[in-house]
Amino acid sequence: MADGPIIDRINQLAHEEEQLWQRASDGGGLTTDDQQRLKVVGIELDQCYDLLRQRQARREFGQDPDQAEARPAEIVENYRQ
Repeated sequence: MADGPIIDRINQLAHEEEQLWQRASDGGGLTTDDQQRLKVVGIELDQCYDLLRQRQARREFGQDPDQAEARPAEIVENYRQ
């Protein structure tokens, strides 16, 4: 697997997130479904970024980036900033 599909997914999710926020700023606010979707998109974005960072770290240390795996939301969402 190359990084390209991960980056493409990040771009798709970021675009969807932008559309949801744009809809909210047009005066309609966010529906409950929109709020839930934003949460799901945010989690998936975090997972994609985490996977990309794992792949980059493995590459940097001479390991196989294809051995990186997406971590569950429960792990990714509890990282400290």
